[in-house]
Amino acid sequence: MEKDQNINNDKVNENDPNSDNTVIDSNEEENDNGQKVEKNPEEKIFELEDKLARTFAEMENQRRRFEKEKEEAYEYGGYSFAKEALNLIDNLERSKQTLKNDVSLKNSDALKKTLEHLEIINKDLLSIFTKNNIKPIDCLNKKLDPNFHQAMIQIEDDQKEPGTIIQEIQKGFTIKDRLLRPSLVGVSKKPEPKEEKDTQNKENLEKK
Repeated sequence: MEKDQNINNDKVNENDPNSDNTVIDSNEEENDNGQKVEKNPEEKIFELEDKLARTFAEMENQRRRFEKEKEEAYEYGGYSFAKEALNLIDNLERSKQTLKNDVSLKNSDALKKTLEHLEIINKDLLSIFTKNNIKPIDCLNKKLDPNFHQAMIQIEDDQKEPGTIIQEIQKGFTIKDRLLRPSLVGVSKKPEPKEEKDTQNKENLEKK
């Protein structure tokens, strides 16, 4: 009895214009006159199919994004570490040059043995890098490519085509298909005519 009374009360509230209980039925829509018209079964099915299609499309997009992010994290997760590790190669090269320029060690057996050991360490490091898809950029005698090379100086050379790399200042590296750091290089340029060079030198002297 009490249950029937509650049902009747709900019906009264629904029909009461002063009641705040507004029931929204997703199966109804308003026509041009503002009257509620119940959707037919075909419209309901079409609406549900559209919602399902959108939901599945969004889920697929999220799955693809997740797979891409996971793949990039796996492939390039060590990018920062690899870039820092290149300092080892640079320091070895600087050490070799410092020893070679030391007059007190020149032509000594100690210098020869030390350089041999440094070269072994250098080769071992490059081997480890290569196994992890970190490879040096081959640049000498190639045309300057801004994607992999950074020109630091121009050097007159009448034997090479202008823009050819003839000096490697700092070795560049890639990790898989990405640039880890560019090669710092010197590129060739055409020698200036003697008359222009003399004129330029004269102007420089006058400025001083």
